[in-house]
Amino acid sequence: MTTNLVPNPHPEPETVSPDDFKAAFRNHPAGVAVITADAGDGPVALTATSVFSVSVAPPLLVFSISELSSSTPTIRRADTVVVHLLGADQLDIAKLGATSGIDRFADTSIWKRLPTGEPYFPAAHAWIRGRIVNKMEAGGSTVVAVQALETHAPVPGADEADAAQAHPLVYHNRTWHRLDENSKIS
Repeated sequence: MTTNLVPNPHPEPETVSPDDFKAAFRNHPAGVAVITADAGDGPVALTATSVFSVSVAPPLLVFSISELSSSTPTIRRADTVVVHLLGADQLDIAKLGATSGIDRFADTSIWKRLPTGEPYFPAAHAWIRGRIVNKMEAGGSTVVAVQALETHAPVPGADEADAAQAHPLVYHNRTWHRLDENSKIS
């Protein structure tokens, strides 16, 4: 008995190369956040562009952390984190969280602790303190789900200083960008 198999004219590739995958996302802009935590052995911080809201009831957000980050072990052990959503005026905080091999908390004038103990950057445009409710290993990263417990954000139109900070910091094509009135297209 002979079976005639028709070859697939569009065979699926095994996988996409890391370089091709990065190239595909290079033109996809993302907001910039810094995540801080302290699991009991000192504060850590990292810069992330993977933060997004998942649900408003309950209020949940998600971000991913690379196994290559020195902050990842502490964040994995922490019960709570603070996610700082950065405006363009906080580029220095984004760069601090993105720089490896330094003590990100050496300058004690730029960070404090919340009454609940978490380290945070008061200059951040907005921040969300939350409890880690789930973690999932995904490739060389961990996806972390956080339920918001407390937020701090400026009230739109409250004053000019808040309006100046309201321009989001965006990462696009391996470069920092500021969104403002001139970037609006419709």
